[in-house]
Amino acid sequence: MSGPGGRVVFVGAGPGAADLITLRGARAIAAADIVLWARSLVMEELVLEHAHDGTELVDSAPLTLEDQRDIYERAARDGLVVGRIHSGDPSVYSAVAEQIWVLEEIGLPYEIVPGVGSLSAAAAALGQELTVPERAQSLILTRRQGRSPMPAGERLESFARHGTTIALFLSIARPAELRDELLAGGYAPETSCAVVHRASWPDERVVRCQLGELAERLCEARIERQALVIVGPGLRPASTRSHLYDPKHGHRFREAVV
Repeated sequence: MSGPGGRVVFVGAGPGAADLITLRGARAIAAADIVLWARSLVMEELVLEHAHDGTELVDSAPLTLEDQRDIYERAARDGLVVGRIHSGDPSVYSAVAEQIWVLEEIGLPYEIVPGVGSLSAAAAALGQELTVPERAQSLILTRRQGRSPMPAGERLESFARHGTTIALFLSIARPAELRDELLAGGYAPETSCAVVHRASWPDERVVRCQLGELAERLCEARIERQALVIVGPGLRPASTRSHLYDPKHGHRFREAVV
């Protein structure tokens, strides 16, 4: 037992690969008395490699928030450190916020260790940068409306009207509806689109297509979950170089070549 200093450390475990965790995250897992994690989203290898002998391992997949509260209350009572592992980065679609409400009610301290996001892993799988000079300098991160309603002004059609690159989380279940909403927002059917399934896992798959083909291609690939959809001009091959390495462009560390 850790003694009177009970606390929770939220750890961003990365997109799935066991070696895409930060050093700080690995140390947090090693120091935990209880590791709470979703077995379906984070490789067991990652947990077993860093947790010490005797660590209590709990699969969070079947648990409700109330079940997790029971664990946090026990940690507060017994002075235990809980390593709460989340896939990707805790700042995006992690449901960390509601757990923080619980911790604040209990009075149990917490900290957050950032992780490698699934968008970074997806871009790596595609082998490209998503911000292209003079073509796509903005990137919108959002999702389709599902069980949780979208706030006013955040519907997918309105984001699509910007015409820039969009990364869609948790939006793969109804690909035909996703396609139709993006088309309704103004994207052309030939807009570049990519789907990365289980980014960084051994069975990672990448599907590239035009937006108009999205539903058919995903049905063929039988991809229904754990996938990120990227659509927009940032997916097209870069043809314009930036000023960063242009010899005619000087900055504080390099003089311009005239």
